Amino acid sequence: EFSGYEGTEASGEIVALYRGGSPVDALAAGDEGAVILSSTPFYAESGGQIGDTGILAETGKLFQVVDTQKSGNAIVHYGAVEEGQLNLGDAVDAIVDDERRQAIRLNHSATHLMHAALRKVLGEHVQQKGSLVAPDRLRFDISHPSQISDEQMLRVEDAVNARVARNSEVVTTVESPEEAKSRGAMALFGEKYGDAVRVV
Repeated sequence: EFSGYEGTEASGEIVALYRGGSPVDALAAGDEGAVILSSTPFYAESGGQIGDTGILAETGKLFQVVDTQKSGNAIVHYGAVEEGQLNLGDAVDAIVDDERRQAIRLNHSATHLMHAALRKVLGEHVQQKGSLVAPDRLRFDISHPSQISDEQMLRVEDAVNARVARNSEVVTTVESPEEAKSRGAMALFGEKYGDAVRVV
């Protein structure tokens, strides 16, 4: 279960451990491996946004998370045990590097602002074709039939910076896909959506 929309710290039970790709009952100090929890605030890499980092900790136990990925329905924390031993069934506190998450969050918002500005400057035909959202940078891939001029790029940059300077409140709702689309939300890459979607 992902709890990262509610906060960056939560408790979870260790439901699976892996070392060298094989399931194990424990990871000891110095071991590199993977941990799956019953619930986690760690965001797994998805949609161009890289996975969270941070720690899994309990008294006398510390696992440094260097990456978070999805595997099927599971959220997998990759890293190494720095102190103590992790065992199946242990309860641990999962603590995301909040400063890094905030930097990623800001760059994620910037990709959406760029998309809107690019459509305004270049035309409604512009569609997102991919992205990278990291704490230190973003990359935004689009479809467009010609090279973007320096003047157009400056107009996009000015539009995004003007929107950032407004420091608008970010509001999140959960609604049906139909409601979201009626309010202007775009469905990208032909994605399949469930009965409820998170709209930021």
